[in-house]
Amino acid sequence: MRWLALLAALATLGSAPALGQAYQCRMPERLGPVAPPKRGRDDVRRVTPVTGYTLALSWSPEHCKGREDRPGEALQCSRNFGEFGFVLHGLWPEEGTAAYPQYCARTPVQVPPSVVRKTLCAMPSQRLIAHQWDKHGACMARDPESYFRTATKVYRAIQLPEMERLSRAALTHGMLRREIARINPGMPTDAVTVRSNARGWLQEVRICLGRDYRPRACPAYVRQPRGDTPLKVWRGL
Repeated sequence: MRWLALLAALATLGSAPALGQAYQCRMPERLGPVAPPKRGRDDVRRVTPVTGYTLALSWSPEHCKGREDRPGEALQCSRNFGEFGFVLHGLWPEEGTAAYPQYCARTPVQVPPSVVRKTLCAMPSQRLIAHQWDKHGACMARDPESYFRTATKVYRAIQLPEMERLSRAALTHGMLRREIARINPGMPTDAVTVRSNARGWLQEVRICLGRDYRPRACPAYVRQPRGDTPLKVWRGL
């Protein structure tokens, strides 16, 4: 089964972008520095046992709608540096309840530029890379390189559907969940959650994983709309 081989694959997969996720990726030769993120009053440090993970994949065309000309979104949305489908939002540690671990390091740490560059084709936002390490990654790994190496390899191991075709169908939340499970042998349908905005447009797909990174049924506290809820997909046209 594909998922039985995933753990071994994590140790051997390369760093080239997967075509199913990044249609094109051509990041600039030079990147500006990004300081460690500033934590707000509500960003509470919470160190709890890790019982599983959530892989969050954002649908880039929807995120970029109306943001194409924003300087802070240029890497992902301007189309000057790539065209993206599903991008890595994050690999998040879970505790089994809504009280998941977060901000485990006492102070924010800067992600090395070399790690940022290796990650950008999967997560095309320097600010998001900094935030994901500070909020989630420090609860899972000793250093940013280990965290992002694992996160990107899990992301690239996921098979994703051909969204151009699905976007033209009368799609529902349940249909997308079933299609993702179908093309990933061994993945249960209830391991997949789909998030849409208030207008019914696809925003994100999340995959619930055990500590061994194998898909598992999502915890009871994870809620989502009924399977027959209509779902629209913006293709970025």
